[in-house]
Amino acid sequence: MAVVTAFLLERTVSRLCAPGGRGLPDHPLSVPDPPPTSRGEHGSRCVDRRFARQCRIADPRQPTVPTTLRSAVPELPYRPPPDHGLRVVHRDAALLVVDKPAGLLAVPGRGEARHDCLASRVRTDYPEARVVHRLDMATSGLLVFARDGESQRRLGQAFAERRVHKGYVAIVAGRIPAAGLIELPLAADWPNRPRQKVDLAGRPALTRYAALDHDPATDRTRVVLFPETGRTHQLRVHLAAIGHPILGDALYGADEIVSGNGRLLLHAEWLSFVHPYSGETIALDSPPPF
Repeated sequence: MAVVTAFLLERTVSRLCAPGGRGLPDHPLSVPDPPPTSRGEHGSRCVDRRFARQCRIADPRQPTVPTTLRSAVPELPYRPPPDHGLRVVHRDAALLVVDKPAGLLAVPGRGEARHDCLASRVRTDYPEARVVHRLDMATSGLLVFARDGESQRRLGQAFAERRVHKGYVAIVAGRIPAAGLIELPLAADWPNRPRQKVDLAGRPALTRYAALDHDPATDRTRVVLFPETGRTHQLRVHLAAIGHPILGDALYGADEIVSGNGRLLLHAEWLSFVHPYSGETIALDSPPPF
């Protein structure tokens, strides 16, 4: 993992040093190796029966909550972005990698109004496409789809076993330390769902980060993030918990964090994994739109 992280950071440095880049920050981009952690499971909810088998991995440790219990958090309006066609970053006979726009669900939500999602848009052009993982609605960036059942199984196993390496870019409030490790267990905040919370009795969650640059005029920092686990809203909760919420976060940021940004400033920029059939390493990137 340290080699992969170094590779991703080297690509970031190369981009910053390229003509028109922002230049290097005035501190090293070294990131400490994390301590070993227990393996977690990746799960997602899907209410559309067409995708249910693809999107849900049962987790017996999740508590059962009465469906009649209403959340204290008002439901955010769903306004999916216009469909201007897919931005396919990689395509072969076994899989697709698509750049998801911010504000679009990865898989269908509850109710007809939330059926429009990246999975349904992908299946319009690629009817055989199968969901492998997901991103938060508010997050943009790289998302993988399989094109047959065996590819889906192998890719899903790679995600579950943390053999898929991911890198995100975010802009956060305040000046964050040069590099560090956030290790805070997380659990669902059931009375305030879909919010998650730091909970010592929750599931282990580990995030590494490195600051790229700080803008003193706006007091915001651009950071790269490497999640070692895949908990729901992990990056958003971890950064808010250390006092540096991601700008535009309507769930975990105060009003001044949400206003004026237009969207959550979090983007899944890098993805590296082994091809399910050829064994070739696939390394992809999608520059952030902010």
